Amino acid sequence: MRKALNIIVPILICFLVGMTASYFQADAIQTWYPTLNKPILTPPNIIFPIAWSIIYLLMGASIGLVLNSSTPEKRKIGILFILQLLFNFSWSFSFFYLQNPLLGLINILILDILVLMYIIKTYKAFKVSSYLFLPYIIWIAFATYLNGYIWLAN
Repeated sequence: MRKALNIIVPILICFLVGMTASYFQADAIQTWYPTLNKPILTPPNIIFPIAWSIIYLLMGASIGLVLNSSTPEKRKIGILFILQLLFNFSWSFSFFYLQNPLLGLINILILDILVLMYIIKTYKAFKVSSYLFLPYIIWIAFATYLNGYIWLAN
């Protein structure tokens, strides 16, 4: 039962963070975001909740597998996971709620680094956890491009 909870609880926490972030960004998505100059590669808004749902599921499973492992790096990886999750949340807050693309860009660049560090650390300790973060790094690399374009074009 404990092993199952080690996976279920982090998944729920990831979704809770995502839902909380969506609360702070909801107004800006309706009013501010549509007025911005965005790149042609910007996906339709419906894609974002679908992508994030998959990513949050994979993120929670990734750290859950680490928690269930016997790796001596478990504590360090856990701290790294919490840090990236905080920056994940704070990007939505800084970009949408504060409506500040520059602050969002700085935030997401730090997030990129933290996620890459997590992937590298988990690859050494527990490869499956690392692989589960690959869609996440691809998605936030794309989000970094979108954020950078928006900052430059507005």
